[in-house]
Formats: sequence, C-alpha cells, structure tokens
Amino acid sequence: MKLLKSFSNDCITDSDSAFDDLIATLRSSLTTWDYFVNWKKVSANAASLRSELTILNSLIGTKDFDSAFDSLLLTHPEIVSAIPSLLVRDGSSKKKFSIVSDTKNLSAPDLEFDFAKPANTPQLRQAALDFVKSSGIIQLFGDSGVTDLNDYMRGVEAGLDSNGRKNRSGKSMERVVDGYLKTFTASKGLNYLEQATPADIRRAWGFVVPSNKSKRSFDFAITDQKSLVLMEVNFYGGGGSKLKATAGEYKGLHNFLVAAGHKFVWVTDGAGWLPTQNPLREAFDHLDYLWNLDWLNRGYLSDLLPTHRSLAS
Repeated sequence: MKLLKSFSNDCITDSDSAFDDLIATLRSSLTTWDYFVNWKKVSANAASLRSELTILNSLIGTKDFDSAFDSLLLTHPEIVSAIPSLLVRDGSSKKKFSIVSDTKNLSAPDLEFDFAKPANTPQLRQAALDFVKSSGIIQLFGDSGVTDLNDYMRGVEAGLDSNGRKNRSGKSMERVVDGYLKTFTASKGLNYLEQATPADIRRAWGFVVPSNKSKRSFDFAITDQKSLVLMEVNFYGGGGSKLKATAGEYKGLHNFLVAAGHKFVWVTDGAGWLPTQNPLREAFDHLDYLWNLDWLNRGYLSDLLPTHRSLAS
C-alpha cells in the first residue's frame, strides 16, 4: 500500500491504521432512486409494442377466442412478434422456443415456435394459438383477465426491471466514482476514459496495455500523458465467496499491470466486506492503491499521480 501525503491529515501513519480507517468508513448502502425501477426504460420498452398490443386488445372478452384470434392474424400476421413479451421472461427478448412435447418420452421431438416471422400460413397461426393457450396467455383475454394489454405490459416491464436490482449498486458505484473523476481530472488538466479497453487506450493515448482476459475493459483509465492509471470499482452490500475471488483476481491484475509500467487502483466499498476482511486485507497489503468512497471524498485522488513512498510493512 502506498503512503499518501493526505494520510497525515487523518492521522494515518502505517498500514494498520490505514486499513482500520478503510474498514471503519465503508458504506452500508449506495442506494439511489433508480434502484427501484428505471421508469424511462420501462416506458420505452412498453411503447415499442404499443401498436401490436393495441390490435391484440380487440380479443379481450371475445367469446370465440380461437376463431377471433385466427381472423386477427389473417389481417395482422405481424402481431405474433409481441406474443412472447406477454410472458414474464428473462429480459432476453427471445422469439424462438423449443417446448418439450412429452415429459414421459423425451425422445419425442420438441414443439418449435418462431415468433420472429409473421404468422402468414395456417400452420403458423395454429402454432401461435397453441402457444397462447398452452402457456396460459389466453387467460389475459378472459373475463378475469386484463382490460388493456398496454397497461399490463408496463407491469411486466417494471417487474423485469426490478429484477435487475442486483446490478444497480455496481452501476451506482461507477456513477459516483465518475463524478469524483470528472472534478479531479478537470482541475488537474488530466484525461480519463470510462469502460476503457486496451484498444481504446492505445487509440486515445498511445499506451500499450497487455490484457489477461480476451475481453478486458477497465471501469476507468486516467492519464497525465506521462503515466497511465487503470481503475476498477465495485460495491458489495452483502458478503459471499465472490468477494474473496475478486480480491484474488485484483492482486493478480495489479502484478500484471505494474509489470507493464502502469498503475492500478481498486476502489471498493460496502458492508459486504465486514465479514470478509481477511482477503481484503491481503489485497490491501499487496496493491499500491486500494481505496473506498470516503477516501475519494477526502480528496485522496489529488495524491494519485505523484510519486509516493511505501507504507512500512
């Protein structure tokens, strides 16, 4: 761990006091308002199907659904593309499905459905009807179903979006760090990139960054045109084995980048580290720079690019 000049302002004199301070200032959460639902995304996704769903609305409450459904597809075969979206799904927007036809005889061929193409043949219309009935979508059109498929779709999209919460703390962390870096780099006349790949960095600044992964990108890259700083950030609200693996990975990444003549900074935070302090301490002692958000808030970034002396072990 590097000894920063700013440490003296906070009575940090050695690695033990530095690590104690890091742990004591970990945040319990990093929840922002977009943690709940990204309504802009929900509205945009729901609106993308508005025309198809408005046409399908004509089937709500119909008595002879099979006949009405077939007649509707005769005039609007393209609306089948919206059918998979009526199911609460995994967010992948799949249009093709293979369904087991007989669970007692798995050698029987699966039932194949392809909603990527219009239902412009009797066979495709019948397949679409079978899917709607067997999947239970038909219940949306009955007396106890919905009154408007567009409103229903907003609910589906909101549910899908809320399932993505586990990724939001990481995105919030990136946004918060980005705010600090904007101010820091502007005040120092430095340049920085977000989600920077080795190719991006070489194209922008000429630095060669070796990669230990086929698709490696860094959350941030900073330069004064003389040296290059590469930064990874993450937030862990809960513990688990992933934290230990991440700490080990970043120790190796640090070695890899320092050997190439670059600097590596890991900014991590969250109460998830409290029950998993040993791997964090090992990484803290090994890396030159391992900080949390409180340290960024104190202005420790101003000590990043000058030469530092090492903490006594």
